[in-house]
Amino acid sequence: MKKHIILTLLGIGSFNFAQEIKSSTVQDSVQLTKDIQEVLIKAQQKKQFVDKAVYSFDEEALKKARYANDLLQTLPELQFDPISSSISSIKGGKFLLLINGVESTELQARGIRPENVIRVEYYDNPPTRWANRADTVVNIITRNPEVGFAAGASVTTALTTGFVNGQAYANYTNGRNNLGLEYTINLRDYDNRVTNRIYDYTLQSSHYNTNENKTDHFGYTYQDIALRYTNSLPDNYVFQAKFSMNIYNDFSKGNGQSIFSKDNITEQHGTSQYSGKKYNPPKLDLYFSKKLGKKDEISFNIVGSAYTSKSFEVDKEWVISSGNIVFDNDMNLNAKQKSTVGEVAYTHDFKAGKLSTGYRIDNNNVNNTLENLAGNFDFSINYLTQYLYSEFAGKNKKLMYRLGLGLTNINNKTATTTDDDWTITPKIILGYELKKNQSLRLTSSYTPYSPGSASLSPNINQVVPNIVSTGNPYLTIQKAWNNNLNYSYSNKFFDFNANIFYNYIDNAINSIYVLYNNDTQYALTYENTQFSSRTGIQLTGSVRPFGNRLLVIKANIYPTMQSVKTNSGALLKNNYFGNNFTISSEYKNLSMTYMFNIPVYTLSGAFLNTNENQNHIFVNYKLKDWTFTTGMYWLGMPSRYKTKTLDESLVSYSGVTNIYNNKNMFILGIGYDFAKGKKNEVNRKLYNDPAPATTF
Repeated sequence: MKKHIILTLLGIGSFNFAQEIKSSTVQDSVQLTKDIQEVLIKAQQKKQFVDKAVYSFDEEALKKARYANDLLQTLPELQFDPISSSISSIKGGKFLLLINGVESTELQARGIRPENVIRVEYYDNPPTRWANRADTVVNIITRNPEVGFAAGASVTTALTTGFVNGQAYANYTNGRNNLGLEYTINLRDYDNRVTNRIYDYTLQSSHYNTNENKTDHFGYTYQDIALRYTNSLPDNYVFQAKFSMNIYNDFSKGNGQSIFSKDNITEQHGTSQYSGKKYNPPKLDLYFSKKLGKKDEISFNIVGSAYTSKSFEVDKEWVISSGNIVFDNDMNLNAKQKSTVGEVAYTHDFKAGKLSTGYRIDNNNVNNTLENLAGNFDFSINYLTQYLYSEFAGKNKKLMYRLGLGLTNINNKTATTTDDDWTITPKIILGYELKKNQSLRLTSSYTPYSPGSASLSPNINQVVPNIVSTGNPYLTIQKAWNNNLNYSYSNKFFDFNANIFYNYIDNAINSIYVLYNNDTQYALTYENTQFSSRTGIQLTGSVRPFGNRLLVIKANIYPTMQSVKTNSGALLKNNYFGNNFTISSEYKNLSMTYMFNIPVYTLSGAFLNTNENQNHIFVNYKLKDWTFTTGMYWLGMPSRYKTKTLDESLVSYSGVTNIYNNKNMFILGIGYDFAKGKKNEVNRKLYNDPAPATTF
């Protein structure tokens, strides 16, 4: 408790000379990029800053777009993901969307007319406020708000299988008051997923091999409902209350056959599997911000959630000739979670630059109750994270810089262990403008990360005969040192980024097979390795051969070397050539996009996994307030996922899963959006989120 109080006092005491980073970002872009605003209507332009690129849009782009979301797709490192019906980064990773500095959704962005967009800020080095939540942050800056109403809906569906993406939203503004309602649904229902799994190992001097082929029916439904109320007076205060629910459930039910071998004895086994999970966490988000003069502002944010997630698995395996049961798994997991996040920040503008400071505390309590044939298990974990941060950003002639220093406390407490770690977390970003359209940037940061609930829990989960999975309650904090050297070049025809990266994680958490239960079984568990590292170069950007949107080629190529040194001293290595490409064309109201990649194996714990294959083509046609979509996903192939263990693993495993339902999947979509007046956007400085649901 003493440490909590000390950190709180430190955070409040630093308010006399500091500024919160999200405010710094928004205000910095407003005050230091006036040259961008002056050329908005004349030409499309990009200006590179130390941590972000700022894009403006020409008249042609504004006329072709129906709403702000369409403008995002013109950015060289963003694209429309047809599977989720959302904007994503071609580099992958977590994507966060802001509107005037406020955590927002794409549905909110659909309520903004293109002509009301001043510019878009693209952060490939998110400021401290968002660095732990997203790999890419995009902030849409809009014109002065006016009262009005905006609403819309869209749906995309396959004709021959269970694939539905639907969205609906409405926003109403009257004076200082704004009321918004949003609904999103993603539904999948596939009955032709085919999986082959092979386990091969030696146990107590006997050699075992299992080769299973299974076909299952699986699906999921994800629904997101949000209701928000905002009361704001520009340049004075903002109050926002938001209530949301993320309703999720999934299922999988299948049957298969397995060839089970022990030494020279082979048996034909039958298998069945039934599993599912569901949760619907409610979340209340309260936010208040108050201006204290022209250069100062204080902001408060508190987020709370309490719910129970439920998971179950029923697996059986038997000898076909005799009916004897050789594997029986009947398991239920209830995880009760309570999460609270609180943050306070104070901002101040200096003539020489921006200084920001803040204090955030995040507490997540998880109580797991597991029942299976091996017995009943109860395991509780309390995660407490405190973060005190300050950051200064400025510019001296052609040198741009952002210097940050934080103090992070991670306290993970279970019935058997307590891990209490204090870490100084510095971050430095240096940028130098080589020429008007070229820049060089260096980024270095040090950040601690906590192990997840599943990796800490000692609950035992039966996988197949002779193999279980379990967590490790003695895991400690892992700490990452990330370094990037980035070169950027842009003109009318090219937008190019070359990034040399080196990431080193001390005490990296890694999954591993070990002997278990007096050497009578194997367990897939976790350990803190000596280190893991990633080194490589990432080339991203777009080419516009005609200098417009008639033809655009986007590419992301990232040759990478991975290595992990285990506790036993074994050095695991993997090299891959990551890639994905997008070719698009726009002519008047018609647009066409083709996306493809070549899947590669990446190292993830004890396994090498391939990324999801892409081979999609889709077409959009816009007619006034309507949008019509058609396309075909996974042309000539099912979606395919491959997994295998490294040669050093005690258990040799390989698995291939094909979803044949979405092979050559033909889709149709329709959308309608309209707006009367303009939305009242809120310049919110803080946003937090509670911990995700805990499942197996």
